[in-house]
Amino acid sequence: MLIVTPSSGHLHLGSMKSSLVDDVQPIFPRKMDDLLLEVQNLFERQLPVDALLALSKKLQAELKERLQSSPQCMLPSHNYTLPDGREKGTYLALEVGGSTLRVALVDLSGRSSTEKSLRIRRIVTSTIDQRVRDFQGLAFFDWIAMRIGEMLAADREASDYMRLKEPLPMGIAWSFPIDQTSIRSGNIIGMGKGFHCSTSKGADLGDIIEQACQRANLNIRLDAIVNDSSAAVLSRAYVEPTTRLAVILGTGINAAIHLPTASLHRSKFGARTFPSEVDTSHVLVNTELSMFGKEVFPTTRWDELLNARHIMPNYQPMEYLLAGGYLGEVVRQILVEATETVGLFNGTLPPTLSRPYSLDTHTLASIEIDTYPALSLSCQIFRDRFPSSTPPTPVDMHFVRQVILSVSHRSQSYFTAAIHALSSILQSTDEGDLTRDLDHISIGCDGSVINKYPGYMSRSQELLDQLVAMEANGHKRVVLESAGESAVLGAGVAAGMAAAASTPPPSPS
Repeated sequence: MLIVTPSSGHLHLGSMKSSLVDDVQPIFPRKMDDLLLEVQNLFERQLPVDALLALSKKLQAELKERLQSSPQCMLPSHNYTLPDGREKGTYLALEVGGSTLRVALVDLSGRSSTEKSLRIRRIVTSTIDQRVRDFQGLAFFDWIAMRIGEMLAADREASDYMRLKEPLPMGIAWSFPIDQTSIRSGNIIGMGKGFHCSTSKGADLGDIIEQACQRANLNIRLDAIVNDSSAAVLSRAYVEPTTRLAVILGTGINAAIHLPTASLHRSKFGARTFPSEVDTSHVLVNTELSMFGKEVFPTTRWDELLNARHIMPNYQPMEYLLAGGYLGEVVRQILVEATETVGLFNGTLPPTLSRPYSLDTHTLASIEIDTYPALSLSCQIFRDRFPSSTPPTPVDMHFVRQVILSVSHRSQSYFTAAIHALSSILQSTDEGDLTRDLDHISIGCDGSVINKYPGYMSRSQELLDQLVAMEANGHKRVVLESAGESAVLGAGVAAGMAAAASTPPPSPS
């Protein structure tokens, strides 16, 4: 049709073209509601309690198998006993995680002290961003040494200590796979989480850390290495002696458990000689829980896409499905598909959302708890973090929020199945020694997801209670308890235990 203006009678072909273009709506092959229903079905079809109990039993079988055979999982530490609460002193403590480095001075006052028995005197946190993860060779460890020096320079007592001949004792909580060879040494198995310092693989962590400190002119002696979840057990056991299990769920996931030494195959201990001066009936085991579940947990096409594009596909299958470093990326993959196939964001993906791992867990949590009418808070958050020429509508944000709920719900459910499996292994292998006088078992929980994601721990606890009740096998109730800063505190406790073990007992009078 030709358009004629009443005032002039002239034809305006340009106006006609613009009008027609504006009126044309993109045509997409699917409806948004159809895709949302598919997402919800795929992510939640395996989440009923009976299905999760079946997943737990499969995980238990895998845990038992790897207690006997795997060189990468269920690794016995060199901590046979737990702290008795009498360790005292000030220790340098490091927590090296997937996204942060924490350098601290930790004071141990003793379990019977009238003051706080375990406290952080000073702590400095540094972000491990992609720039740091991209460091090649040993540059990552030199970066750690620089952060240590900066923290110590700010503490007068530590600075004075560093000028003495005696080095400052240090413990480190290491959140990556390691084959420990002594309390102060261990071979790095791999790092994952996007790190590129591949030359460190197979090297001794204790030597690398001490050499980096020497290059930075730091008078430090590394006395103890623990992984982050083992540190969580130690920190809680220092103040609460019934603790035997702890889990970390933040950027990644891991757990440590105090098991009978006899439950592990002798080959797990290599050529080590068991110390005669300590009770070695039990040992603190680094489960490397992130590596479990490849043949246990159902996945979706978005999980498979994430895994295929990962720098280390199949390396940490449980972590890719439920840990904070990957929840946002799973959601992002769904949103990318929805933009292309159902017209989410009117078919125009915000440019910054096209970048892998650009959607973080904090954003997910903020959107999930939005109770404002028309999801106005979510719309504002999304516009601020992902600017676009076609900002999200309330309909768009409803879709986004429902996807987030499905992904976080699955994470909580898979996490709970894993915790149930671990607690079942704990009770079945310890022949009643652990649980005889307890009415429940407490599990120390640390990490940004389990402690900070809205409702994560409470919903996991509710589901865990249902799993224990359904199984009805006489096992104790399992209680999840928050254990903040446990990795740093546990590294300090580990150093204190090492110092106490190396101090000869007083001579009889």
